[in-house]
Amino acid sequence: MRSGKEGSGDVSGNVSFDKYLMNFLAIPWEKDGVYYDRYTDPEYFRWLKVFRQLGEEGYLANDIFVDTRTQMEEKVAQGRYFCMLYQYSDMLTQQKILYANDPDSIYMAVEGPRNANGDDPLRPTTTINGWTVTLISKNCKHPERAIAFLDYLMSEHGQLLTYLGVEGVTYDIKDGKPVLRDNIKQILDTDRAAYDREYGADDAYWMLQDNVMQLQWKQEPSPATAQLEEWGRKYVVYNGQYDVVFDSGSKEASEEDKITKLWSQTLPALLMAPSEEEFDTLFEEFIEKRDELGYTDVMEKKTAYMNSAKEKLGIQ
Repeated sequence: MRSGKEGSGDVSGNVSFDKYLMNFLAIPWEKDGVYYDRYTDPEYFRWLKVFRQLGEEGYLANDIFVDTRTQMEEKVAQGRYFCMLYQYSDMLTQQKILYANDPDSIYMAVEGPRNANGDDPLRPTTTINGWTVTLISKNCKHPERAIAFLDYLMSEHGQLLTYLGVEGVTYDIKDGKPVLRDNIKQILDTDRAAYDREYGADDAYWMLQDNVMQLQWKQEPSPATAQLEEWGRKYVVYNGQYDVVFDSGSKEASEEDKITKLWSQTLPALLMAPSEEEFDTLFEEFIEKRDELGYTDVMEKKTAYMNSAKEKLGIQ
């Protein structure tokens, strides 16, 4: 069993046993107009106990708590994990390596845990908060030219270049639509590192991609990854109104950081607990300490943020 957030657990928890498991169980983000405590949801609590039992029976590898991202990628490329709760976008290169060696050796997306009602899982898409920030250094000799360059790359023509490369080199226009050349697609599907060095398209510079704009030029997916993409597409939902990021240095940001760190320390202990009774004791201690760190205040602020975001987005 493999899980991961940038590999294994870290100071922010473990995205597989946190968000991904919750989303498989279709746990809501709000109830009755209030930001919901997903961590104490009965379904989530029940399934954490299932994984604790799997750990007790030897089905959770110890390295899921200690592996670095590099170690994890090496094991994925070798097909050494039996199953994973993981984001397909972060295993594409390794999946293509497996496919190149043996098309029958690739990982396949399958139905995961479901709640007692059998509800479909929730698969959130990109939210309004983004992920990274691209900056121009104050030491830049020609900042206006750098700004103009970034503006161009975010334009429609720039996005076509970022996504598909140069017409006549990496793609051709067929029936009015850009189509990757076969030799380029072959390199892209078998040696991503070589493709990035030689051509640098297909969102190699991912911080400059506009996924929505690029949909108009969408290419046929690699046979190594097509099933992964198709499986998840039917479960996509939008949850940007719940994606709360507190201002750095604020009281609630400090409180949330402390609570998150507490959870990152608690989760491995829960999964490795020798008994269900020990699990219950550890979880009760977590809830008590979490409340002392200001959890009520954090949730009140998240509810206010959520309602403000819903109003701005026109979501009822």
